[in-house]
Amino acid sequence: MKFEQDFKDAISELSDKEKDKLILRLLKRDIPLAKRLYFELVSTQTAEELRSEMETRLKQGLRHVAHSHFGLGDLMMELRGLSGEISAHVNTTKDKVGEVSLSLLLVNQALQDFIPRIDRSSPVKAHKLCIYIVSKCFKILILIQALHEDYLVEFREDLEQLGKLIWQSRNLSHTAIHNGLDLNWLLSGDLPENVKAIHAAIRKQGFLR
Repeated sequence: MKFEQDFKDAISELSDKEKDKLILRLLKRDIPLAKRLYFELVSTQTAEELRSEMETRLKQGLRHVAHSHFGLGDLMMELRGLSGEISAHVNTTKDKVGEVSLSLLLVNQALQDFIPRIDRSSPVKAHKLCIYIVSKCFKILILIQALHEDYLVEFREDLEQLGKLIWQSRNLSHTAIHNGLDLNWLLSGDLPENVKAIHAAIRKQGFLR
């Protein structure tokens, strides 16, 4: 929504007390913005400390699913929910490095616990989860590419682990290859400079669905 100058001028003429009331009322309706402002203005925790707390929550959430009799659909719901928590963390802290490290932790931990269940399922039943994971891999590569190239070194070990885990799974490796994810990118850490364009072209061709 574009605000007209007259409206901006009218807001600026409000008293400080009226502005404070208005801001607090608006923040109650925009919790993500309220959390970001709290982090920036009041919180004594750093982005790294909040990232560490997120790592613990991710591990606990995945451990709960792994130790249950939940199926692949339940795992995908858990992954979506935890991915949403990562997004909320990034929205609050602007922690772009943490977005990559947390996403890698999420996928690697899930695969370590669930590859046997993924491969016990038929390709048809495992399809949605496999597509979700492959799409997540592309997103991680795109996020890494957007960072300074020096950060790649920090993620190389986790990327290699991810590549090995996918390669171990019959259903996952087939889905990755069929949908244009070159596992050598993960295993070697040698990412193509145009990975975002590659991903867009693959989706345009009807894959990753």
